[in-house]
Parts: sequence; structure tokens; C-alpha cells
Amino acid sequence: MLDDACFEIGGDDQFARLRGKSEPQGDGDSHAMDDEWEGALRQLRVRMGTLLKTDSVSFLLAAGASVDCGGVLFGTVPREIEKRLLERGITGKPERVQPWLLTFYQAVALQGGSGTPVNSDEVIARRDAGDVATPLRANYESVVSQIYRWRSSLPKDGGSLTVRTANSKVEATAKDLDTCLTFATQELANAVDLPSPDAAGGLATFRRFLRKILTRPLNLKRVNIFTLNYDTLVEQAADAEGVVVVDGFVGTLRRVFRPECYDQDLYFPAQTTEGRVHRFDRVAHLYKLHGSINWAAEETSMVNPYGISCGHGRTEGPPLIYPTPAKYGETLGMPYAELFRRFASTVVRPQSTLIVIGFGFGDDHVNAIIRQALAVPSFTLVVVDPTAANDFVRTLQGEGDSRVWNLSGNALGTFRGFVDDALPDLRDEDVEERVQSTFRALGIKSNSEDAGRDDG
Repeated sequence: MLDDACFEIGGDDQFARLRGKSEPQGDGDSHAMDDEWEGALRQLRVRMGTLLKTDSVSFLLAAGASVDCGGVLFGTVPREIEKRLLERGITGKPERVQPWLLTFYQAVALQGGSGTPVNSDEVIARRDAGDVATPLRANYESVVSQIYRWRSSLPKDGGSLTVRTANSKVEATAKDLDTCLTFATQELANAVDLPSPDAAGGLATFRRFLRKILTRPLNLKRVNIFTLNYDTLVEQAADAEGVVVVDGFVGTLRRVFRPECYDQDLYFPAQTTEGRVHRFDRVAHLYKLHGSINWAAEETSMVNPYGISCGHGRTEGPPLIYPTPAKYGETLGMPYAELFRRFASTVVRPQSTLIVIGFGFGDDHVNAIIRQALAVPSFTLVVVDPTAANDFVRTLQGEGDSRVWNLSGNALGTFRGFVDDALPDLRDEDVEERVQSTFRALGIKSNSEDAGRDDG
């Protein structure tokens, strides 16, 4: 496990001493190494516990956090999605490639997908040769966004466009683009309707994650969970754990987007008129920055001012997922603008910690907000990723900034590894005691010493 575990602070390997003695010579040495490894993990949990007690704690979950539940990564065109699009788009006897499918591949090619088929013969040849086993190197969300931009340049009721580049020519009608968008978003929604039947056990990790982060003292700000994922795994885990999720929507039979609910909180009533109220302990704030498969666009009205509703399960119509426009030719400002504004304002608060899990740092909007937060001296960034091989993380590591922590390898760099081995349960008396002594050594008085866990 040590060979596949990396914990760095400011680029310095915190397990370097252990690695230097990781070749036990006998059973006694082997047991000693096991003990030292467990001791190193306890120390890691103490350090993470210290971060969990900073004033503002946020998590940013991305596609890598959902892999154990059957989720796919969108850094390339997922094989499963491409196979289903090929099944839909090649029809008839003799076989014919539908124009919308050619439009899809042309968008892939423009997004940098080398080796992408761009005519009917090449599309059929790719399917017949089994080349789908090799993913096309284009970000799937960027491909969908490209198709939306093409469609937004045309009138709502029709028209066609021609796009010429140095190496290709794209010709598409409004009908082709509409069909392409319908199938592309439907298949994306199918891919993130999680957990998949053969990976239902992955939901248990989300449940453990919620249980642990909710051991944070109640006198501190609520934990914020920001996610770039479209799935509903956090909501499902919250339901199973009896956790109330404040997600920006209000209502019972019909839930609509009202972001002011993020500023509300839940308390137990006092036993007497003079008694103190107690803060409800099972509450988390959830911000779905890129939308969700259970969001739908509606006409605006007095009771639904932003024209967005949220169902209890996957929506029957097209899901409202980023970067879906509200209507052709107009980008939907809500809810994405409001959610990103709250993300940016949260991470720049004093004594703020952001723990990023399963994110490849391929979203420039998110990267810009994290760069902004790094300008705050009291900000701490924790990156949890199996490889941490992207340029953004490598640049941060090269600067030797002690506010940047990195957990990588399959032992600690996966969502499950982080939750099981690095994320502490602050009800663990040993971890709690050592966290408190760390605060005292730093000359900081922990807020949990000033107020009881049940106080408001």
C-alpha cells in the first residue's frame, strides 16, 4: 500500500522516511512496518482533522469521484456513449449514416479528436473495425458545447450553416443539430444515471463520506459540497443517511430554484420559551455547478421566477445540464451564474479549505476561481487524484507552496481511498485529542473549545 500512496505538502513527500525503510527482512520487520504505516495514516487523519476545523470547509467533486459507482470520465468521448450513438445513427439496408451523426463527429474533430471519422465510409469502418475501444481524444462536454454554439447561430425555426476550417468543412441543418443535441444529451444522461446495476456498492462510499464530514463541530459553518457531476449520488446517500441537503431548490410537490435558501439554516426548537435552540446536525449544502439529470427548464412564472425545476428522479424530458442554453441564441445565466458566484465567494473566505476530488483541472472557469483563492494567505487546497498528472497540479507542486496538499496513488488518491484512510471521523477520541493539541501548538483556540457540539 505504501508503494501506491503519496501524500505531499508543498511538493514534499510526507512518507519519504517510511519509503526509505519499506523493505522488511522478516516477519517481525513486516509487522513493524504495518504499525508504522498505520501510524502514518493516523497522523494524516489528524492533519486532515485540523483542516476540517477551519472556518470554511468545501469539497469539489468531479467525475473521478463517481467511477466506483459506474461513472465515466469525460476527458475523452466515452466508449459507451459513442457505441450507442453509432447504433442510433447508422440505419437502413443498405446502411446509411444519418447526417446528425456526421455532425457529431465533425464537432469531435474540431475539439481536437485526432483520428476522428469525418465521412460516412470512415464512420462505418470505425464501427466495423472495433475502433470504439480506443476513445476519441476530445472532451465530451466540450463537443456538446460546440454543437450548442452551432445551433445557437441559427434561427429557432430552421436554417443551415457551413463552417470551414483549415482541414474540414461542416455543413448542418437546424434539424440535424437538434437531433444531434437530443441524442448526445440523452446518452450523457444515461451514462450518469448512477449507480449502475453492477456498481451499486459504490454508493456506500458516499454514505461514509457524509457521515464523516458531518462530525465537524456544529458551531462552525456548514460543509459545502460543490460538484461538477450530473449524477444524484450525493442526494441518494443523503436520503439513506437522513441528511437534509440544501441544494438551492424549495418546494414539496414541485421544487423550483430559489438560491436564497442557501442562506437559511435548521434548528431544533427549544423546550421552553426561554430555552436555547439547537442546531440540527445532519445538514449539508450542495451546489451542482454543471446542473443535474433531475433538473428541467420551464417557462418562467411568478412561482418559478428562474424557470428551473428539480424532480425527485431523472427528468423525463431533456435534462438541464451545462452548457444547455435556455433558448437558442441565449446562454442560460441561471442557475449556473449564481452557483459559480457562490463557489467563488466561499473559497476566498478567510481560513478556507477546498478539497478537490477526482477533478482533472480541465475546466478553466473552475481553475480561475481556485487561482483566485490561492491569493488568500489562509487558503488551503487539497488535491485528491490517482495520478495528479495535469499541468495545473504540477505547476502548484513546483512552487513548493505549503498550502497545497496532494494525495495521489490508488491507496489515497481515489474517492474511496481518501474517505476510508485519510478523512477522519472527528468523533474518534484519539484523533480529536491530537487535533486539539495541534491547534494549541499553533496558538489557535479551536472553536469547538468555545462551544458545545449541540450549541447553535
